[in-house]
Amino acid sequence: MIENLENNKEEVIEEKEVMLHEELTSEQEEKIEEAIQETNKVEEGNRAGTILEGLLFIVGEEGITLAQASEVLGISQERAEEEFSLLQAAYAEDSRGFEIANYGGTYKFLSKAIVHPYAEKLFQTTKTAGISQAALETLAIIAYKQPITRVEIEEIRGVGCDMMLRKLEARNLIRENGRSDAPGRPILYEVTDEFMDSFKLYSLDELPKLPEFNTDENSENLFD
Repeated sequence: MIENLENNKEEVIEEKEVMLHEELTSEQEEKIEEAIQETNKVEEGNRAGTILEGLLFIVGEEGITLAQASEVLGISQERAEEEFSLLQAAYAEDSRGFEIANYGGTYKFLSKAIVHPYAEKLFQTTKTAGISQAALETLAIIAYKQPITRVEIEEIRGVGCDMMLRKLEARNLIRENGRSDAPGRPILYEVTDEFMDSFKLYSLDELPKLPEFNTDENSENLFD
């Protein structure tokens, strides 16, 4: 008998839950959905500093603007600016090897000046070593397309090349040549005289000619 009472109780509860769900209007359901989304935004907001720190590392030289941070995290630009300020203060500590710079409203990670001479020593140890295939590919892209930005190089290679560019700069095979007019004003790269000497070139005109493709013909062949 007790078991029957328990079963009846569960059935009544289930029926009430179904009735409650059926009684919800579309407007009420929308409000519930909005409340859930708002809760998610609050949770992201509470972790805003952690998320921004990770995003800064991922985007590298391109950096993040306040507008981007605000849109991605669903927080105000004022809140985003506060979070960036907190991160800047944390990375200003002597125990950190990076700092967070703000150039025209774009925040980005930079290695501190104290690191630079040691980085040069590190890269100098491999300066006379053979150049890797990845480095050769990157150099070829720069030589043929210069001046060119990091993002454009990555679009061609299909992989990130931030560290590769730093190594090639340390080996004095490439150098910065101003900034692009594109959003964020990314750095432009070109090859150096040392690159020319290393590859026994008097002029970039001596580079092998790239094959020319007839786009229309190639497109037609794809469907033959």
